[in-house]
Amino acid sequence: MFFHYAIALAAAAAGAAATRYAFGPASRRDRHRTTLYRDATAEQHEQAPGQATSYGEALNLETAHWDEIENAAKRGRTPFSAAIKRGLDIVLSLCLLAFLAPLLVLTAIAIKLDSHGPVLYRQRRVGLKGKEFEVFKFRSMIADAEANGPQYAAVKDNRITRVGSIIRKFRIDEIPQAINVLRGEMSFVGPRPERPEFVRELEREIPLYHCRHLVKPGITGWAQVKYEYAASVAGARNKLRYDLYYIRHSSPFLDLLIVLMTVRVALFGLGSR
Repeated sequence: MFFHYAIALAAAAAGAAATRYAFGPASRRDRHRTTLYRDATAEQHEQAPGQATSYGEALNLETAHWDEIENAAKRGRTPFSAAIKRGLDIVLSLCLLAFLAPLLVLTAIAIKLDSHGPVLYRQRRVGLKGKEFEVFKFRSMIADAEANGPQYAAVKDNRITRVGSIIRKFRIDEIPQAINVLRGEMSFVGPRPERPEFVRELEREIPLYHCRHLVKPGITGWAQVKYEYAASVAGARNKLRYDLYYIRHSSPFLDLLIVLMTVRVALFGLGSR
């Protein structure tokens, strides 16, 4: 009985600490670090420290090594760690779909009434070990948005529909990817899966970019709650610092922290495009 109470208290303490970090004042989170922010044009505003030493920082690509990242990924694939991760994935995905079911129905109706085309669409992405799969998303752009080929979303992109601008701002368009999580193609938390066309370019330009594929991609991730939307090689390079940091320090507590921070990002529409 005492053991059960101890576990419950420890879980409550971890949740409280994560909540304070996720929703607390930015000044308290940033007291011992400099934040890194770049917009889609990769204009630098502040430079983060070179070496990651806490949850508030990112990995230094200049000092990172493939074998260290690979070993960290392997630790997360042990039977015990994998079972905990998969259990959390299933619980979080089912809760997300169940609790937001009314919102999802209203979103589907709004998309259908707003513009011509399907409510949901599938898009090829690169996942674990470089394997391609199709993610599910609410359609937020016009039906023939990529008639000229794949391209990043731009500021005030005229391909985005009226409803699309709202669901992208609050990340509602990503919620159907809970289906991918339940199918085992994604995790709830992990590096965001990128499109094959962009991956080929980024792997040529950025060292260690392929390390992102050592773990399952996620609906949300450390880079998503710490960094602005990236639409350039420079932006992808800096987001990689956060993705690799997540792989190096992955834990149930960090996953919980990211989930809580994602709620904050979604509610306030931070970093969307």
